[in-house]
Amino acid sequence: MISLEVNFELSFRRYTFPLILNLKPITMLRKFFASATLFFVFYSGFTQDSTKKSTWTLTGSVDAYYRYNFDNAKNADPSNTNNLTSFTNSQNSFELGMASLRVDHTMGKVGGTVDLGFGKRAEEFSYNDHNTMAAVKQAFLTYAPSDKIKFTMGKWGTHVGYEVLDAYLNRNYSMDYMFSYGPFFHTGLKMDATFKNVGFMIGVANPADNVTASFAKKSVIGQFSVASSNGKVKGYLNYMGGKNLSDQSINQFDVVVTGTISSKFSIGYNGTVQSVKPTGESGNSWWGSAVYLNLDPTPVFGLTLRGEYFDDKNAVSGLASVVGLGTSVFDATLSANFHIDNLTIIPEFRLDSAKDAVFKDNNDGTKKSTSTFILAATYHF
Repeated sequence: MISLEVNFELSFRRYTFPLILNLKPITMLRKFFASATLFFVFYSGFTQDSTKKSTWTLTGSVDAYYRYNFDNAKNADPSNTNNLTSFTNSQNSFELGMASLRVDHTMGKVGGTVDLGFGKRAEEFSYNDHNTMAAVKQAFLTYAPSDKIKFTMGKWGTHVGYEVLDAYLNRNYSMDYMFSYGPFFHTGLKMDATFKNVGFMIGVANPADNVTASFAKKSVIGQFSVASSNGKVKGYLNYMGGKNLSDQSINQFDVVVTGTISSKFSIGYNGTVQSVKPTGESGNSWWGSAVYLNLDPTPVFGLTLRGEYFDDKNAVSGLASVVGLGTSVFDATLSANFHIDNLTIIPEFRLDSAKDAVFKDNNDGTKKSTSTFILAATYHF
């Protein structure tokens, strides 16, 4: 008998509103999806496209930044930079973020992508990989039997969350807490389907952020998306569930909504909750919620204000291991975007405020809030 038990407890990527989830049919769903996918791929493979079009695309990007935290100007301890999110762990230093080079090739219904990244940003993104594997941001093969169905196998950036790895695709340069403590990428097999303004994705993957996971149980990933008829409002419901390499049950639900109010103003929202349940124990959750307000008065200048609340009072996310306790944090980030062709210059001011004293001051004491300035630049082609 198949049973489904869902207990909701509302909670805030890379770790959203608190939920505790027990999905007994997950194993059966994994097996069914894998079998159906293989059958469909092999069956449709007998049909050949008589007009095969070959297309190559080369793209790339590079970003760099300078970061100054106002509470640690005199402290040379590299562990006291007052940075609790991804990719900007430095103080009073010019840093290379990441240099990327991506090649996409399609021929008829099949394609392949290799996306390489070099620099600290790429290394942190692939933190579980070693040696040259850390440079492989994404590498996957695709097969599209129709214009509505596509299969992908390999490694790709996560569908969970609002922010993404490549700096030039984000309006804020520093990352939010939800991105930093949620999944970064998945390695597995997925199917995407689109029907007019509705789409869905379902897949089977290794535990999040692991390219290799021999003997490990697999995770189920999914997404449902919908857009308004004019395309100005889009919504995404994202899911990831399974066991990690520590044999803990992980379930994450994530919501992203974007809306274009006018040609000069748009808004984005991300809410996420992740439940973590060790084997044989009761589970706990962390959650977060963020709003993005984007103003573009001219084509060459824009402003983005991000307000985020991240709640990990139960000490289950990676943040708890960094600060040594469960707490909640609010960050307010104001970023300006100056565009010069494909170059974007981003001066940014950020304020982080926690429930507990988790930030350092100049005298190696602790305090509840800290402020930071970043000057960043991104370029893409």
